[in-house]
Amino acid sequence: MEPEKIIIGITHGDINGIGYEVILKTLADARVIESFIPVIYGSSKAAAFHRKHLDIQGINFNVVNSINEINPKKINIINCVDDEIKVELGHVTEEAGKAAFVALERATEDLKSGAIQALVTGPINKKNIQSEQFHFPGHTEYLEQKFGTGTPSLMLLLNDVMRVAVVTGHVPVKDIAEKITTELIVEKLKVLNLTLQNDFSIVRPRIAVLGLNPHAGDEGVIGNEEQSIIIPALKEMEKSGILCFGPYPADGFFGSGNFNKFDAILAMYHDQGLIPFKTVSMESGVNFTAGLPVIRTSPAHGTGYDIAGQNIASEDSFRQAIYMACDIYQRRLWNAEIRANPLKVEQRVERSGKIE
Repeated sequence: MEPEKIIIGITHGDINGIGYEVILKTLADARVIESFIPVIYGSSKAAAFHRKHLDIQGINFNVVNSINEINPKKINIINCVDDEIKVELGHVTEEAGKAAFVALERATEDLKSGAIQALVTGPINKKNIQSEQFHFPGHTEYLEQKFGTGTPSLMLLLNDVMRVAVVTGHVPVKDIAEKITTELIVEKLKVLNLTLQNDFSIVRPRIAVLGLNPHAGDEGVIGNEEQSIIIPALKEMEKSGILCFGPYPADGFFGSGNFNKFDAILAMYHDQGLIPFKTVSMESGVNFTAGLPVIRTSPAHGTGYDIAGQNIASEDSFRQAIYMACDIYQRRLWNAEIRANPLKVEQRVERSGKIE
């Protein structure tokens, strides 16, 4: 019996960037959608504009108004946006920000209700999406508020070479040092260790932890955060049986290839982890929001305004984001089955002084 197809919601992101280009290029390959049902939350008008402008063949839409109307054999679009919406390639517009937010809201409602099994988000512009309803520095923080369980979520970037998570995500550089605490590092390490076990089936993950300062502080010569904050967190994790190592100087760690020895890396801040990550996989990396009961992935790139409409954007990262969402969903099912222990214990009956 063939496994049941899962329904993946796809938000269109900023309509003036490369979001629709990578979405349409990915879904135009019929092989990609053999194992899932795609539901785009966006605008049929904007999608049709990009399809015509880019001359993408072999893709037709089933336009619906709600998740209840989708066709499991089609590429579905739920119209979330006014038909009068205007695409202005490469431009930052208020209209595009509103369209991105409306699509995200509709998709997360269906994700929360269980109508879709995973969410893959198109890239947004973090400026034009801001409003009274959306006041977050990015998807990660928005989803944490929507679906968080009390523990922090975790931005986790993945490719075939490394997995990189960050203690502080979309935080101004001047605020990083004061945001990093032993307690926060401990929380992030627990989330990272658990997601490696549950979502990636690694029984005993080995996690490398980077230092905050150059040369990891050189034993207090260039800052003392390693001694006073990071090392105490590692010692606490050691007591609980989580395999954490470091703190490592970031430059030498990546330059020497030490990252190959670990299942994941915890960086202290955004650029410390994402610069080396994107250097090796700008076109194929995936962003996964770990630590949530729901599944959300995205391509590891942004809106790409500078190349919007030129038909040169690579869809590899978006395709990998979809595959990753499917894989994580399946692993969570397997892990739930394993823990459920389907073998029933039969009641033993005592007869004639014997237990049968």
